Amino acid sequence: MLRAAVNLFRLFLIARTLAQHDALFPLEQLGVAPGIMVLVRLISRRSAPGRPGQRLAAACEALGPTFIKLGQALSVRSDLVGEEVAADLSALQDQLPPFPSDQARAIIEEEFGMPPDQLFDQFDSESIAAASIAQVHFATATDGREVAVKVLRPGVAAQFARDIDLMLWVARLVERAHPPFRRLKPVEVVRTFQETVRLEMDLRLEAAAAAELAVNFEGDPEMHVPTVDWERTSRQVLTTERIVGIRIDEVAALVDAGLDPRDIIERSARVFFYQVFRDGFFHADMHPGNMFIGPGGELMPVDFGIMGRLDRKTRNYLADMLLAFLQQDYRRVADVHFQAGYVPGHQSREAFMQAARSIGEPLFGKPLAQISLARLLAQMFQVTEQFEMETQPQLLLLQKTMLVAEGVSRKLDPAVNMWVLSEPLIEEWMRENRGPEARIRDLTETALLQIERLPALLDRLDQASRMIDEGGVRLHPDTIEAFRMGDRSPWPIVLAVAAAVAVTVFAVIAFGG
Repeated sequence: MLRAAVNLFRLFLIARTLAQHDALFPLEQLGVAPGIMVLVRLISRRSAPGRPGQRLAAACEALGPTFIKLGQALSVRSDLVGEEVAADLSALQDQLPPFPSDQARAIIEEEFGMPPDQLFDQFDSESIAAASIAQVHFATATDGREVAVKVLRPGVAAQFARDIDLMLWVARLVERAHPPFRRLKPVEVVRTFQETVRLEMDLRLEAAAAAELAVNFEGDPEMHVPTVDWERTSRQVLTTERIVGIRIDEVAALVDAGLDPRDIIERSARVFFYQVFRDGFFHADMHPGNMFIGPGGELMPVDFGIMGRLDRKTRNYLADMLLAFLQQDYRRVADVHFQAGYVPGHQSREAFMQAARSIGEPLFGKPLAQISLARLLAQMFQVTEQFEMETQPQLLLLQKTMLVAEGVSRKLDPAVNMWVLSEPLIEEWMRENRGPEARIRDLTETALLQIERLPALLDRLDQASRMIDEGGVRLHPDTIEAFRMGDRSPWPIVLAVAAAVAVTVFAVIAFGG
């Protein structure tokens, strides 16, 4: 009861801030706490400037770090807030005034048990970047290396925990009060946001993400990931190699440095493709402030707090779906969605195919340079309600990343389409991963996995047998009788193993040993 009262009061304060920016529409649409809505409408500033999404972005900035992050998270959810609002929220700047450097020094000393002077020969008092979660200072390590030191903002973890607890409370209210909204999984959306923030709050995890990305591109001259200084990294402090480069969107500076914007687009397309399809692990906060270009044209990303992962099944779905769209094979587009289980089987394939055509035809009627795969994905997500498609958070994160990449590419050279430049990579990947040999290889891996699980399955079968004999499990009499009549026959399992072995042998022969 007390928690509900506290949350209602905090909800009133949030609603008041939204009202002051004439941005109450999200809470009004959710239908949460109508009594509060009646009260705050009386103080709503109807003359606030800008579009609804711009007013909501301004309110998020006024509400502080958690809501800035939430606004950025909602910028990929056009299915929730609409395409125009999502586009306006994507412009939210994750920038706050810096906190004093003496607090940063105190946190470093708390983490390492020694003053910063023993870790760094020199530590800049002024931060070079300050965001909602952390800020960055340049420094020189005691061994002479130039480094960048990221320090967590004081008290930010507790603030995020309070705000997310309120968001979960509201999301549960929405699911109970408005069953149709359950399809959009509001609680899961908040949980996903919570997990993203939790990972960002532990800078050791960001360091691990940077290290994993570096391993994926080890020896690749087109990508340089800054090295992590693990001795000077902890939960609240991340120290990495300091990189020197030009922001990817500073076209004039790149040209003055003798770099070709088209070449940078080609490299960006290849690097993006490798992250998504080859590795299934991609930088998901790739705005221009997080990507620099080195003297040799190599890409140098920073800030690894938000990373995306795609499992093999999702990568296969994505590749099949995009290729079907590029070939304007809308029946195949529909088949891919039904086979992946993203659209329930009782839905009409023909109707879904028609919806896919309505998205693809206008897109491919444009000049090649204007084709946007990110917008294609966004429009696909907009048909979720009609066909009961469940939200796929990992694909929403990818779509946002693709949208940012396309925007940067067009700024570098509006006549070039980065996806067209990566077409040879797509074709090669499709041959290697979606052709007949690849499908046999996947089937073989599945069969081997089942064989590895066989001892555990047999052990469970034996345990179930003993429990039934001892009367420890209540089953329907017909089930028990059938089990006994069959004398607990192992033949179904034996046949399954034989089939798995046959597939494995066939694959070995097919691949020449």
